[in-house]
Amino acid sequence: MDFPKYLLGDNSDYPNAIFVIHTEFPRFIINLEDDEVEWLEDFDAEDQKELEAEAENLIQQATEFYDREIARYDED
Repeated sequence: MDFPKYLLGDNSDYPNAIFVIHTEFPRFIINLEDDEVEWLEDFDAEDQKELEAEAENLIQQATEFYDREIARYDED
């Protein structure tokens, strides 16, 4: 099954949280309420270097995805 690169997540147990899920490597979930990131991968030393270089860009893309999706809801 193919998934979009980013998904929005919601949970009534966390009423103020807005989750964006990144489904490609490196997979992660970011809570936009507090910018906490949970990585869904185990990283070795080589992956860690790549992750550090790419993490800021991926998190920025997740935030832009959320902003775009909310703008689309507002258009309706």
